[in-house]
Parts: sequence; structure tokens; C-alpha cells
Amino acid sequence: MRRFPASLVAGSWWDDINDSTEFQDGIFFFLCGAYAVVASVALIQLIRIELRVPEYGWTTQKVFHLMNFIVNGVRAVVFGFHHEVFALQPKVIMLVLLDLPGLLFFSTYTLLVLFWAEIYHQARSLPTDKLKIFYMSINGAIYVIQICIWIYLWIDDNSVVEFIGKIFIAVISIIAALGFLLYGGRLFMMLRRFPIESKGRRKKLHEVGSVTAICFTCFIIRCIVVLLSAFDSDASLDVLDHPILNLIYYMLVEILPSALVLYILRKLPPKRISAQYHPIR
Repeated sequence: MRRFPASLVAGSWWDDINDSTEFQDGIFFFLCGAYAVVASVALIQLIRIELRVPEYGWTTQKVFHLMNFIVNGVRAVVFGFHHEVFALQPKVIMLVLLDLPGLLFFSTYTLLVLFWAEIYHQARSLPTDKLKIFYMSINGAIYVIQICIWIYLWIDDNSVVEFIGKIFIAVISIIAALGFLLYGGRLFMMLRRFPIESKGRRKKLHEVGSVTAICFTCFIIRCIVVLLSAFDSDASLDVLDHPILNLIYYMLVEILPSALVLYILRKLPPKRISAQYHPIR
């Protein structure tokens, strides 16, 4: 009996699933459901926080959960209507629907970097007044550049510009990863120097260390996969017949990280809080 190489069997299995309409629909509807669950959790947590501390306005914690709800909600709608989304013309409309939530994801989680940077600077008696300006400037520049790329693609569907757009996404992903490594690492090391008997020291160490590791990993994976898709069309995420790659990618870089971070930061603020209250705990 003739035996086929394992690589050919694996390749056939991969291609069979990618070419199957049923598997495509199943995987994309699964992604839709997963994103909807995470969006619901973020919304419920936002409502719980608002009910707990209604006297406060839009704290960092509330904005973080609202943005999580928006990112995951948009993703759920996009994958729920994947047939229509992947068939949109001109192609730039599809790219906007797929890339915009990724940019919002960047803004959402770099908000944690900003929060940690403020804590670290305050602990070191360093100025914090320019941190928010820096955060807003970086995010503003990123959105302006990305919008320019989209406008150019609208006018001229150029493969070179599309390639540049993917490289740009990879660059901002590495920026986010380095931001978590820099300030998450600094805050972690600072907490380690606190006395062992310090209240909440172990919990804070676990919280900061876990969130840093999760977010650094997810942004590094995003950077690697986007770079691969830029140089290899077989790794493209912008087509309907790559459902397995989409499943692995979005599970690793958005769904699982969001779910884990929301779980880690699930604690509600106390009902009676001091003037020194920091939103994310």
C-alpha cells in the first residue's frame, strides 16, 4: 500500500478545511460568538463599576472596559457578517473593518501602560503631566497615518501601499509590546522591592506580572503574523478562505488576552474610596 508523506496529509487536511464553506462559516461564527462573550463581560463589568462608584466620572478603569466592549463588539459584528465583509468593494472598506478594531485594541491596552507609567512616575517623584499628552499624541499620530493609508488605497488599490500598511501595523504592535515590557517591568521590579509584609504586595506582583506577560506576548505574536502576511499571501488574514489562520490569530492576539486581562482586573473598586483612589486595581 502506498503511503503519503505526513506533510502532504497535513497540507490536505488544512486545505480541505479552508476550502469548505461549512468550516469557514463555523469558524467565523465561533469567532463572532467568542468576541460577543468578551464584549458582554466588559459591558457587565462597566455597569457594575458604575453602580459601585456612580459619583465618579469616566475613570481609567471605566474607559478601559468601555473600549474593550467596543473593540470586541465590532469584531463580533464583522465576523458575524463575514460573507458580506470579505466581499466588500472597494477592498479598502474591508481593510478598514478588519484593521480599525486592531487599532482600537492598541489604544485600549496601551491605556494600561499609561496607567502604570503614572504610578511609576509618582512613586519616583517624577513629573506625570506629560504622560497623557504623550499617550494622546502617539495614538493620534497612528490614527492619522492609518487614515492616510486607507485614503490612498481608496484612490489607488496599490499592493505596495497595502504592504506598507501591514508593516505599519507590525511597527505599532512592537511599540505596544515594548511599552508593556518597559513600564510593566519597571513597576514589577519596584513592587518586588517593597517589604514582604506590605499589604497587597503579592497580589499586585501577580497582577502586574501576568498582565505584562499576556499583553507583551499577544502584541509580539500580532507583529510576527502581520509581517508574515505582508511577505506571504498564503498567510493573509484578509481573505475568506483562511479561516484556520484567522481562528488561531484572533484567539491568540485578542480574544484570550482580553478574557484573561478582564479576569485579572475583575476586582471592583471599594464603595467608600479615598481621594487617592486609582481606577484600575
